[in-house]
Amino acid sequence: MTEEILVVNSDSALLQAAFALRREVFVVEQNVPLELEIDEHDTSAIHFVMKQNGKVVATLRLLSYGDQIKIGRVAVKQPLRRQGLGTKLMLRGIRYAAESGFSSVILDAQVISMPFYHTLGFIKEGTEFDDAGIPHMRMVLRL
Repeated sequence: MTEEILVVNSDSALLQAAFALRREVFVVEQNVPLELEIDEHDTSAIHFVMKQNGKVVATLRLLSYGDQIKIGRVAVKQPLRRQGLGTKLMLRGIRYAAESGFSSVILDAQVISMPFYHTLGFIKEGTEFDDAGIPHMRMVLRL
């Protein structure tokens, strides 16, 4: 099986595949309204995709905020979850942040996913909040 993680340009067909995966995970599985899922930040974000055998199986996006970078829209194809793909993709995003000189990585984790992010070194910050009807918590990783 061939596996690769790529930075995706805004005019790439891979970006459309990433959006399709996000719709599958967030809109179909989690009932997030489409207008909240694909947003105005997508045009300025840095998008990563993981491909296996030529197909997009995971994605995330990065948004910079001064000396911080925010990871968001982390999605892995349902049948491939719990196989380490999310970890590999997150580590690639964190490495990008470190290599780019950011001081920390932040994310708004679904509360149910906090243990996953904690294993990567993220710690919770602030109080729980609602995003699209799903409980979330801000988490941070200092670089």
